[in-house]
Amino acid sequence: MTQKVSGSPFLKPFFLKTPVRVASPLQQRRHTLPASEFRNLTSQDAISVFEIEREAFVSVSGVCPLTLDEVLNFLGQCPELSLGWFEEGQLVAFIIGSGWDKERLSQKAMTQHVPDTPTVHIHVLSVHRHCRQQGKGSILLWRYLQYLRCMPGLRRALLICEDFLVPFYRKAGFKEKGPSEISVSNMQFQEMEYALGGQAYARRNSGC
Repeated sequence: MTQKVSGSPFLKPFFLKTPVRVASPLQQRRHTLPASEFRNLTSQDAISVFEIEREAFVSVSGVCPLTLDEVLNFLGQCPELSLGWFEEGQLVAFIIGSGWDKERLSQKAMTQHVPDTPTVHIHVLSVHRHCRQQGKGSILLWRYLQYLRCMPGLRRALLICEDFLVPFYRKAGFKEKGPSEISVSNMQFQEMEYALGGQAYARRNSGC
């Protein structure tokens, strides 16, 4: 950008050049990335997924819902049943699911994907430690459930959780099916179900 300047009618006009600011490569990269993005995960996201999961769960329960190999397996077999929340290209929260073909979840459901079934097993929902207590978990879960509603043939979502998480999932619309037969390291779980019937909502009230 230039500005035309003439201090006297007898002087030829000249131009003042505005200094050009050169952005660093990191700044240039940030400017090309969306501020917030939701998309399916890929195997390239597996390391970030596992690091967030490990920090979130090992510190609380001592075990991860999914090993790194299991993360890679599900993202390879059914990436369409996963959803990641990215901010400026960095993963901040995610959900991983797989297909299941029985009325209730069993131990096999923890490591198995059954394609072309009406039931989604939600294995894990996790939020990066720097992004917790901001409502991101409930927002991501809502988006994921609305996304599943748009997928032909899906009728419900199942998950297991510890007792202290039951109110969180109940608030999201899940209903309790009773104690789960699955146990991990002597931990007991409740099984919960979400009906995917009906139409997806166009947007979510950010105050929810």
